[in-house]
Amino acid sequence: RIVDILLKAIMRMMWLAGGFHWINVKGRRALPAEAAILTVAPHSSYFDAIPVTMTFASIVMKAESKDIPVWGTLIKYIRPVFVSRSDQDSRRKTVEEIKRRAQSDGKWPQIMIFPEGTCTNRSCLITFKPGAFIPGVPVQPVVLRYPNKLDTITWTWQGPGAFEILWLTLCQFHNSVEIEFLPVYIPSEEERKNPVLYANNVRRVMAEALGVPVTDYTFEDCQLALAEGQLRLPSDTCLLEFAKLVRSLGLKPETLEDDLDKYAASAMKMKKEKVDLKEFSAYLEFPVSQTLESMFALFDENEDGVIDIREFVIALSVVCKPSKTLETIQLAFQLYQSEGGTVTEEDLAHILKTAMGVSQIDVTHLFRAVDEEKKGKITYDDFYTFAVLHPHFAEEYLYADQMGAESGLKTSSLSAPNGICTDFSPDSAGDRRRPLQKKLN
Repeated sequence: RIVDILLKAIMRMMWLAGGFHWINVKGRRALPAEAAILTVAPHSSYFDAIPVTMTFASIVMKAESKDIPVWGTLIKYIRPVFVSRSDQDSRRKTVEEIKRRAQSDGKWPQIMIFPEGTCTNRSCLITFKPGAFIPGVPVQPVVLRYPNKLDTITWTWQGPGAFEILWLTLCQFHNSVEIEFLPVYIPSEEERKNPVLYANNVRRVMAEALGVPVTDYTFEDCQLALAEGQLRLPSDTCLLEFAKLVRSLGLKPETLEDDLDKYAASAMKMKKEKVDLKEFSAYLEFPVSQTLESMFALFDENEDGVIDIREFVIALSVVCKPSKTLETIQLAFQLYQSEGGTVTEEDLAHILKTAMGVSQIDVTHLFRAVDEEKKGKITYDDFYTFAVLHPHFAEEYLYADQMGAESGLKTSSLSAPNGICTDFSPDSAGDRRRPLQKKLN
């Protein structure tokens, strides 16, 4: 108890030195027996550690943190749930440990979880990860607000770095933070059986309290849209919709690259054969469902009930490796090349349309630039050599020619503030209600 009091005092003095002279707390924190899990949102900064140091609730964090001198000892004191990135079973073990603690009838400290799984700019709540809701026990939603005139708090994957954020915050005489404990959310029987539904309903309650919209996009979607690869995705790409369907289908991020290898090997054996919905279902080893039908529709360009399975593999490769453009194009060449290892201009158009998720694209300028010998066909080595010499080939040979063209190909903005790109703004939150846009229609 003495150590507990001392640590809380030390942590409070640390925040005081950072300009957080008082911390405004609303609502009542539930007892561990009432709510074993505290779900906190939005997650926008490392200053979100303030409620952790106030409550000394357990948190989920990487195992390497316990080896940090002094800090590691403090971390172990709050008995966190450690996640090991080197252990392939870590995700399952983490969920089991959360479930065991949550169902201990208050014997363990409460677990504080940030269900968004990443930092955002607080303009909306992104999709909650289901880990906190799998145990099916009551949770207490906790919302954070930073009502400061100047925002020096927000820290995301784009924008100012950690030290710049710290410096700008320390330059402020006073920094405000507000923590509100909402009423305990008791799940229905249906929510206990469906963690995704449970997570979405809790997110809705928290969004209403914050006065912000929700979006079905996830951190992985924004990584895809803002990837630094040579083929920057245009704003009207259907690959974001495809990525959502991949998750809905049940393909897991931790095994996605292995799945890609399996599907690619199978597609190479099938060569240029087209498949119908039933064959697509057998190929993926998933039963026919509304999600599968929606995914199939994205690639059914002629609405004739058949798709080219190679296009699915290329799209999946982009989702798996959004920044590794040349790896995706190399795989695509293997799928489309003739026995001589070459592809035509038409093949290259199919490859790039699929890799960018757009309906039309003119590759003539690019193809002629790569095909210096005017053979009418190119190899992957030709393309690779050209890409090395012209690392911005997409901007120079694709986007530059087609800005404002009827194809609707537009470049997405990479200068959006604090990590939320155009596709993830609150104005786009209703996109999921629109009919699916086909890749080639």
